[in-house]
Amino acid sequence: MPPDDQISAPLDHASSVPLYHQIVVILTSRMTSGALRPGDTMPGEAAICTEFGVSRITARRALNELAAMGRVVRERGRGTRVVPHKKPPSVSATLDGLMENVGHMGRMTSVKVLDFRYLAATPDMAEKLDLAEAAMVQRAVRVRYLGDEAMSYLVTVVPEQIGRKVDGMDMSQTPLLLLLEAAGVPVASATQTIGATVADTEVAQALGVAAGTPLLEVNRLVLDDQERPVEMIRVLYRPDLYRFEVAMQRVDDQSGRSWRAEAPERLRSL
Repeated sequence: MPPDDQISAPLDHASSVPLYHQIVVILTSRMTSGALRPGDTMPGEAAICTEFGVSRITARRALNELAAMGRVVRERGRGTRVVPHKKPPSVSATLDGLMENVGHMGRMTSVKVLDFRYLAATPDMAEKLDLAEAAMVQRAVRVRYLGDEAMSYLVTVVPEQIGRKVDGMDMSQTPLLLLLEAAGVPVASATQTIGATVADTEVAQALGVAAGTPLLEVNRLVLDDQERPVEMIRVLYRPDLYRFEVAMQRVDDQSGRSWRAEAPERLRSL
């Protein structure tokens, strides 16, 4: 059974995420929240079977996955214990700032390009970029690392004629937005949405997390000075390594006392 102050989250048997992965996510969340601390004994296979209503094989696989992630150690006769988890300091960003602040991110992080190709636009790409159906676009997939830990999974899509302007440039060293500006694309504005999602199998593998792990999702559509879409961006962030920050002041307005957001001047490490 879970600790007295820890409510057990039900598993979703209809989900495509395997049950053992769902258990890994729940137990990892307990470690992150402090409900399970370094040195604590993790619930054993029998306890996990009882709490989540799963087979012994599923419980064992979940604990083995946590061990492979370095979050627990399994010792015969002593059970499974939570171990200290060392990670680099997280990064915060203002809601209205660049998703990848060039100077700060460049000093703190590194990038690996996973995929780069030209392909026919999907209906969603064509609609957002105001292109004809199946028009060619450039699509790049990158992972940004904070120290040795994968922090974000980034997908950028630009119209072919714009993408050709940056062919041959090193996307592992310079954000695509800066490459576009250097190539003469007059970036002027953008719209952005922030939400939540979970890691699918591909993203989970790239970020080194379990499938089904909660992630921050940021989508941005970048426009030029003629309000034409020039880039669509989707970034999935590990919330334990990245967060958005808003500084607020209490002010008076026509409706009475309220809060006004004042963005910090720069990204900073925490």
